[in-house]
Amino acid sequence: MSKKQGSLALHWKILIGMLLGIVVGFLLKPNMLIGSMWKSEAYNGVHFVNDWIYPLGKIFVNLLKLIAVPLIIASLTKGIADLKDISKLSKIGGRTIAVYLVTTVLAVSLGLLVVNIVQPGTGLPDEQIEQLSQKNIEKSATKIEAGAKQSKSGPLKFLVDMVPSNIFAAASNNGNMLQVIVFVLFLGICLLLIPQEKAKPLHDFFDSLNEVILKMVDIIMLLSPYAVFALLCNLTVSTDPAIFGILLKYALCVVLGLSLMVLIYLSAIRIYTGRSSIEFLKAISPAQLLAFSTSSSAATLPVTMERVEEHVGVEKEVTSFVCPIGATINMDGTSLYQAVAAVFICQVIGFDLTLADQLTIVITATMASIGSAAVPGAGMVMLVIVLDTLGIPAEQLAFGIALIFAVDRPLDMCRTVINVTGDATVATLVGQSVGKLNAPKIKNWDDHYTAE
Repeated sequence: MSKKQGSLALHWKILIGMLLGIVVGFLLKPNMLIGSMWKSEAYNGVHFVNDWIYPLGKIFVNLLKLIAVPLIIASLTKGIADLKDISKLSKIGGRTIAVYLVTTVLAVSLGLLVVNIVQPGTGLPDEQIEQLSQKNIEKSATKIEAGAKQSKSGPLKFLVDMVPSNIFAAASNNGNMLQVIVFVLFLGICLLLIPQEKAKPLHDFFDSLNEVILKMVDIIMLLSPYAVFALLCNLTVSTDPAIFGILLKYALCVVLGLSLMVLIYLSAIRIYTGRSSIEFLKAISPAQLLAFSTSSSAATLPVTMERVEEHVGVEKEVTSFVCPIGATINMDGTSLYQAVAAVFICQVIGFDLTLADQLTIVITATMASIGSAAVPGAGMVMLVIVLDTLGIPAEQLAFGIALIFAVDRPLDMCRTVINVTGDATVATLVGQSVGKLNAPKIKNWDDHYTAE
């Protein structure tokens, strides 16, 4: 396929798709211009979007999830085998885990700082709070149950859960991403420990598989502008704007904290690597926009890895290790959100937090982020763990979760952007620290499609 001169860059196409999705979804709402044209209450604009538009977005997300596990297996195995020396793996791995822990603690602390200054949980009308919580209590019940079950597990339960008993069963569920990574790390290390001539056939197989999957990413991404249109159209048409007005202060508090976290990432890139912050954002923007549309770090992982490697210039042996690990244990946006949400709920219900309680939030949110599923809604389960640790009574915990459940989806989209940005940032920083950060291979996505 020949490259079209003057064609829009991918991130602009995705952004246009997002904006059109919001506009069309707004116009199709039952009480708006086009939506009001439906005479039948049994079938309106919401049903039309669900039947004819949203399926395209769902197919796109399914395609990304389809290749997420194969990509991790092929790319991470190849990346470890390419190191040739197990000491290089320990060097990259140690720095990766250390930086991820630092950024997570920093995100939680920043969230606590913002929410204590803004205090969004004070001044909300009691009647509206009660109305919102009752409306969402049933929807939040499953999250509360899952979080309560996980919080009662033993202190080393997360280590047990990391080791799969059946790799095929683990690979069949994207929520078990960490188990797949543990298996692949074990496989890659063993490839390094056997003679090179015996490891070569398997190494060549994963090398070829990795190239095929990356080509699949290129093809799937051709759908991305249309898919994000469908996803945002569905979200807009089915959302009650009154909910956002009531909880606007809380939502803005979360967004403020997330925005400050982005500034920290960009400052780290500028100071440590000397790279332009704007160029870095442009390089990873398609991954960020997809993260916003899908609310899933796992679904966005193939694109994140491609952008960091090809457009930022981090070598494959770093991206193939750092990015999959980050999609599982690096939840900076989610951790920051938990800190804000936990304090917000405590402010609303009048639960006074001591300094020790706030330190508990830092520790619990950091630990809860490790191994959390990189899928939509996982942050709500983690929040239940944090609140349960503080000793909030069950009824008030359910009340608080139901209260914020109304705006969880759009905030989930925002915090997933931060999670993905954090993964890309740490990969770049680790790449710089081990001498694996080069000039970008591709500066424009359309450069993939040159004449043969």
